[in-house]
Amino acid sequence: MNRHQTKRPTGILLASVLMVLFGLAEVATAFSHNFLGITTSQASAEDYSSALIGGFYILAGLLVLTTKKWGAYLAILFLIADILGRLGLVASGLYPLNTAENTFGIVTGTIIALVFLVYIFAKRTIFQ
Repeated sequence: MNRHQTKRPTGILLASVLMVLFGLAEVATAFSHNFLGITTSQASAEDYSSALIGGFYILAGLLVLTTKKWGAYLAILFLIADILGRLGLVASGLYPLNTAENTFGIVTGTIIALVFLVYIFAKRTIFQ
């Protein structure tokens, strides 16, 4: 394998793809206000905030694909921003917790982002 070919471990590749897909779903939800029965408020501030948070998720996934140490650390920062952004949306009332589906969605989504963060941090030594 020459220096331009980098083998990505399966777990890292899977995490990257999932982060990008989840980020795209988050961006789509930001503007449609509906994802699998989970609704968000119709406020424009929420639209842009949720889309930005989804963008953080997408960037984290793409950065992990680089298999570079700097990419992993930037991905961790973007995942932290994603998690803090989610908490901020709830705290500001822009993400309503008025249904069990919404509450489940934000809690589960935040836990998944946290799992990705911990996973990437734990695997940071495999990045070059």
